[in-house]
Amino acid sequence: MSVGVLLMTHEAVGQALISAARHVMPQLPLRVAAVEVPPEADPEVMRSLTAHHARELDQGGGVLILADLYGATPCNIGLSLGALGVRLRCVSGLNLPMLLRVLNYAEKPLDELAEVAASGGRGGIFIDHA
Repeated sequence: MSVGVLLMTHEAVGQALISAARHVMPQLPLRVAAVEVPPEADPEVMRSLTAHHARELDQGGGVLILADLYGATPCNIGLSLGALGVRLRCVSGLNLPMLLRVLNYAEKPLDELAEVAASGGRGGIFIDHA
């Protein structure tokens, strides 16, 4: 029973992150998909499409939604899936270190994986000491 990972992003962000993750890890240990929300998209149509993707990803462990920007349409759509019966956790601030950390801890259950995602995202930020 593994967790599915759904990236909820603005256009071109999600697929680029999946491609970069595959560059680092050619065999992804979890099912990962992206829903990229174009600016002119109807939120209700996108919610229906996203619910379909989330249900396909869920193999019994729930779905971890990684959103690029809290409060933006992709994140809001992802958060709304809980009301449609999708078992999920949502973490915003998506970056490549967050995604890679999640993939490196693929055996974790949904709640723990959400914490791993947040930690990985924060831990991937570095300020030089110049």
